[in-house]
Amino acid sequence: MDRIICIENLILEYQAEEGSEPKRAVDDVSIDIERGSFTAVIGRNGSGKSTLAKTMNALLLPTEGKVYTAGFDTADAEHLWDIRQNAGMVFQNPDNQLVSAIVEDDVAFGPENIGVDPDQIRVRVDEALTAVNMYDYRKKAPHMLSGGQKQRIAIAGIIAMKPACIIFDEPTAMLDPKGRKDVLGIIHKLHDEGITVVLITHFMEEAAQADTVVILDNGRIAAKGTPEEVFSLRNVIQSAGLEMPFAADVADRLRAKGIDISEGILEMDELVEAICQLK
Repeated sequence: MDRIICIENLILEYQAEEGSEPKRAVDDVSIDIERGSFTAVIGRNGSGKSTLAKTMNALLLPTEGKVYTAGFDTADAEHLWDIRQNAGMVFQNPDNQLVSAIVEDDVAFGPENIGVDPDQIRVRVDEALTAVNMYDYRKKAPHMLSGGQKQRIAIAGIIAMKPACIIFDEPTAMLDPKGRKDVLGIIHKLHDEGITVVLITHFMEEAAQADTVVILDNGRIAAKGTPEEVFSLRNVIQSAGLEMPFAADVADRLRAKGIDISEGILEMDELVEAICQLK
């Protein structure tokens, strides 16, 4: 197995206030993420999912245990830039990620900081903006764009650094439905091109589109497996304070009424097809 991220018995604690007892945000978590895979991490607010994400590119360091990204120990300060070149991160609020007054300058910021040749930066910026359908906005001011457009610019800035893995920390949480759809489409496109994707989300329908789903509850792994496996665990999902994907929930309710709907339905088009096939 070619693992790009390896998390071993990770514990991460922090102090909310000086003199208070440490709070354990991540509690003995072990996960392997294969190169080229698409992993979704879900959990209620405070479950530790964003904290876990930030350990993957050394924004947060373990209290105990180990995190390896592209073979580098995230606690080894000498390899910080190696880690962050291999694992880029896109956050929830795009306004917190934009640093320049012009779109193309913002996308160039990351490659400049890792020492990419100026001629190559121009190529990377144009390629990244084209990849997120924002090339025509390259001379615009980011603050004049919509939330979804800003998030696409933030993603372009990471793409321009050419990481092997991109960690998305609730990138659609602040977007309207169209913005969510656009950003999720870009995430799938990047995955199809071979980039490893880690998606932190509270939208079950987004998680259902991943290869692997991990449920975090109170800092611990409550379930891990394919979307079909994880979303069949209704009791675990409810205990973790989550909801079933809408299509899966409707399918379950129909089965409970004695209607012969096939198992493993997670998306609306699957549900519609199954209903149309009923006799």
